Amino acid sequence: MSDPLRRDNVLVDADTLPPPHIRRQLRIAANLTQEEVAEVIGVRRLAIVGWEAGHTQPHRSNRLKYAEFLRGLAKKHPTVAQGGSRED
Repeated sequence: MSDPLRRDNVLVDADTLPPPHIRRQLRIAANLTQEEVAEVIGVRRLAIVGWEAGHTQPHRSNRLKYAEFLRGLAKKHPTVAQGGSRED
C-alpha cells in the first residue's frame, strides 16, 4: 500500500525550484539565452526574466516544466546548482 504523504512529497519535489539567482546561473552555465529557455518551456522571454529575477513565479504546469528543465541543467552543472561559480 502506498503512503499518501510520500506521494505528496514527490509532487512537491517535482515542482521545487532553486532560488532565482541559481536559475539564472544554470541558464548561463548552459550557454542558453532567456529566449531559448522560454521556447523550451513554452512561454515568452519576459516570463523567464521575471522568474530569474524572483519577481514572478511560474503557474503549476509551467512550474513543472521549468523545474524539470532546471534539474537537467543542474545534473550537467552540479557546482552551479550548489551555488558555486559558473563552470567553464
